[in-house]
Amino acid sequence: MAGKRLFILGLALLAGCGREQGKAAGNEYANRDLKRPAMDASAPLNDKPASKPVQKPVAKPAAKPMVSTRTLAAGTAISAKFDSPVSSRTHKAGQQITGTVASDVKDKSGHVIIPAGSKVLVNITAIHESENKSDKTGKLVLTPVKVVIKGRSYPVSGSASALDRMLKDRKTNGGDLAKVGVGVGAGALLGTAVSGGSTKGAVIGGVLGGAVGAQRAVQTQDRDVVVPAGSRLKVTLASAFRRSI
Repeated sequence: MAGKRLFILGLALLAGCGREQGKAAGNEYANRDLKRPAMDASAPLNDKPASKPVQKPVAKPAAKPMVSTRTLAAGTAISAKFDSPVSSRTHKAGQQITGTVASDVKDKSGHVIIPAGSKVLVNITAIHESENKSDKTGKLVLTPVKVVIKGRSYPVSGSASALDRMLKDRKTNGGDLAKVGVGVGAGALLGTAVSGGSTKGAVIGGVLGGAVGAQRAVQTQDRDVVVPAGSRLKVTLASAFRRSI
């Protein structure tokens, strides 16, 4: 009987310990704040995917424009007009003059290579007045240097001609008076010799000599080479002319 009592007492002790542990655990869970944060049920859900960084477009290098070269063959003529007058009285060799292209200059395919209104620059290589009646033209040598198209210069080689050049009588100068004086002096000496040294012979000889001198002065009177402004200028290419378009 004593053994049974001890057994029952042990069970009671074990049951009591179990109840104490259960209460302690319950108190521990009771002290914890298990409340969830309040949520607004009406708020929309943010279920959008994360935005990707915006990539800037990479700039492509600009395409180079197509450049073609057009050519005028040697022997092509360029018609132009003088921008200002030219005269052997005022101009000297080495000076540069300009002309304006009068009409479009095209290649064999009909493409305009030198448009009307372009400028032609020409050097005066030589210029000289006419000194006698047998000289009908005087001397004027022109050499083309370049063509200016829309502000860009292109070198040219060839020849240039003033188609409307003329000769203009220059006013009597000291050289012409000297020619008359020489004639008078020579005639006076000749008249004196023929008449045996008389004054009358010298006078007659002087008159005749003056007439001869005047005639010689007229025959050898200087005449200027003159090219009017706006007159025709012709440039002929000696070699091919190339322009990039």
